[in-house]
Amino acid sequence: MMFSALFKINSLKRLVALLCCIVFSACYWAETEENPDYLPMDDSMYPYAGLPRLVIEIENFAGLRDRETEFPSKLQIYGEKSPESEVLELTVRGRGNSSFKMPKYGMKLEFKDKVELFGMPKNRDWALIANYGDKTHLRNYMMTRLSEWLGARYTPRMQFVELYLNRKYMGLYLLSETVKVAKNRVHIEENDTTFLVEKEDVKKYDPPYVITDNKNIYHIRSPKNPPEESLELLQNHLNEFEKFLKNRYLYEDEEILNWIDLEDYLLYYWVQEYSKNEDGNYARSVFFTWTKGKPIHFGPLWDFDLSFGNASRTQNQNPEDWYIREYRLNYYIVNNPVVDSAVAVYWKEHREIFKELIDSIPVYRSIIERAIENEYRRWPIMSNTENWALKDPYDSYDEAVETMASWMRKRFEWIDEEIQSSEFENRN
Repeated sequence: MMFSALFKINSLKRLVALLCCIVFSACYWAETEENPDYLPMDDSMYPYAGLPRLVIEIENFAGLRDRETEFPSKLQIYGEKSPESEVLELTVRGRGNSSFKMPKYGMKLEFKDKVELFGMPKNRDWALIANYGDKTHLRNYMMTRLSEWLGARYTPRMQFVELYLNRKYMGLYLLSETVKVAKNRVHIEENDTTFLVEKEDVKKYDPPYVITDNKNIYHIRSPKNPPEESLELLQNHLNEFEKFLKNRYLYEDEEILNWIDLEDYLLYYWVQEYSKNEDGNYARSVFFTWTKGKPIHFGPLWDFDLSFGNASRTQNQNPEDWYIREYRLNYYIVNNPVVDSAVAVYWKEHREIFKELIDSIPVYRSIIERAIENEYRRWPIMSNTENWALKDPYDSYDEAVETMASWMRKRFEWIDEEIQSSEFENRN
């Protein structure tokens, strides 16, 4: 009898609790629908980690199926306890090449109006970089530090954030400026004889593009709708440039200065070579600008998740050996005696900056320390090696970061010894 009474009491308590939850939820969602001033966010499982939170809701809670379909969406920035922005209108689509196929993927954001985000200049176009293939989440961010320290003409600004998409926690992301022509981004003239170009992968054909005689594919980022005459102008120039590089013994060594801006190339080369960036071997995500009658300016730098020892190919993982200078057009550029001599001088003059990047790792790590706990609660992949970009298993985040730092120290020492060696000094 007593057991039966207790059972009835407990059942009644559970029923009351359930009804309370239902009433609370009904009121909550009614308030949400009637109050467009905020988007809901439940951070009970993933508490505030010291970073801004982006809350995005796609119309009808649609999933991102591809990189082309743009979905009407709303976005709001949250601080620790409350929203810190109004609800902003935008479109969202998938972004990335092979990275878009990963469980945690990147996104392209295009706001209805220009917005200033976290002190970065106003613009409509932004990217969310997932960094799923980089278990430290630091490599792309470190590239921006090094690029800025070396004085690049433009380096995409980035901000660590945590993302909630369609009321689900998606993890730690880098909110980044996109590479585009604008006053506060790639600042060049917008006309039919000035170009922002991206060297594409052989499997990717994003129009508008040109293909050179050597089968290199170049996607034209600006002008957006180039006339046929502009396409022909760029294609002819790149054909002549590649022809010059492959037949350099027919020309004076100094003539290369008519084709490339040397200082821009040296910065581009050394960030790629120091990090041993797998995509930086003139394969893809290599940007440059060119204006008719002027030399090519390499940059801005972009896409460094497969760098600093995090290579998808085993032969590229060791910190020794030259890499960038051995591949494609870089091989011909660096083997020009004028460039090769300048390469050595540049390292000697800037070696302390490269070393400083290693010393700064604890600072960058501290920015995301708490968010990393949320990230790997959501995506427990630290020991995972199933994805093509997740080559190395780690027992902890500490191990992942220290492995990268150790690789960087060895890389710095190897390069330093090579540049100082008599063989390097005298080979030209």
